[in-house]
Amino acid sequence: MAKLVALYKHPEDEKAFDDHYFNVHGPITAKIPGLREMKVTKFTNSVMGGKPPYYLMCEMIYDDAEALKNGMRSEEGKASGKDLMSFAGDLVTLIIGEDA
Repeated sequence: MAKLVALYKHPEDEKAFDDHYFNVHGPITAKIPGLREMKVTKFTNSVMGGKPPYYLMCEMIYDDAEALKNGMRSEEGKASGKDLMSFAGDLVTLIIGEDA
């Protein structure tokens, strides 16, 4: 399996971020062809104490790297990327990984 992981820093306005993320961005992303599963985690604490370095993580799971690449190249993938940059471009780090 291949994963695209989005890590989001803390937004200035968490309520506005959550509203857009869960009501607009998530539904757009869920339509990407080949996307098998989308797991969203909102971080609450840090083991080391204090505020965690990230606010939210989304794991987008595909069968393999080719399916991930095709999904990102699709119209739905492009729409998701465009929306992402419009509301969280300065907050997000995107990384790709595979199950070990």
